[in-house]
Amino acid sequence: MKRLLFIYNPQAGKGAIKSHLANVVDTFTKAGYLVTVWPTQGKADATRVAARQGWWYDRIVCCGGDGTLSETVSGLLTLDAPPVLGYIPAGTTNDFSKNLGLPRGMEKAAAVAVEGTPRPCDMGRFNDRTFVYVAAFGVFTDVSYDTPQEFKSAFGHLAYVLEGATKLGGLVRGCHLTVEHDGGSLEGDFIYGMVTNTNSVGGFKLFGSEQVSLDDGVFEVVLVRQPRNVADLQDALVTLVRQNHEESRLVEAFHTSRLTVTADEPLPWTLDGEYGGDPQVAKIENRCKAITLVWGK
Repeated sequence: MKRLLFIYNPQAGKGAIKSHLANVVDTFTKAGYLVTVWPTQGKADATRVAARQGWWYDRIVCCGGDGTLSETVSGLLTLDAPPVLGYIPAGTTNDFSKNLGLPRGMEKAAAVAVEGTPRPCDMGRFNDRTFVYVAAFGVFTDVSYDTPQEFKSAFGHLAYVLEGATKLGGLVRGCHLTVEHDGGSLEGDFIYGMVTNTNSVGGFKLFGSEQVSLDDGVFEVVLVRQPRNVADLQDALVTLVRQNHEESRLVEAFHTSRLTVTADEPLPWTLDGEYGGDPQVAKIENRCKAITLVWGK
């Protein structure tokens, strides 16, 4: 009999999984799996159990928010041959689930997790950590881990972030960076940056859909230079919304398989919406087709 490990975060989405747990397990059982259920016991527990036990299972399914997915992936990437991973979104934003075409409703998502189409996806490496779809720095990104409930409903809406910055009564101070990537290097003061492997973050699209693939071995990168005045900042906002990056001197946008970001001072990052540390040097690498995920439509 096939074996399935179900890792779920009992706190995600105000504990929404609790009232669906029996139906979800029943869905897995009817699909022919012998199911082991593991409620996470705290931060990084999904990583630990996936790393220690994942090798024994034919399929892993995790349930929670983007953070739970990221933790599970981190554990699976320690294995020589990670099993196929299904995902039941149950968090506040569930950004990445939209990329996978997963349906709303836990029972429906559970059915997709065992019946959907497995497809390899790229993952990101950030120094010694893993991220699934976004690494970001700059204005307001620290709100994602300081006040998660309010920010996660808006995280990724770069339009929101920059528009908010214009209302601060003054311009935010950027950080001086050197950024090395496949196409060369650039230097300057930057107020915001995103390294992504996603069609959108929080519903905000940084690149056209035709420019993004989740298994092409490259990231999509957007950097916003320090504006001189509020008019500059608003110009950057318009550029990002319209995706006409080449028309603005403040916005740098490119594709790359790796990049090194060197800052003049400690630079706080978020990884999949969670605090990612504040290194002065961030080495970011695309791990092409590192994990096989189950897709919906």
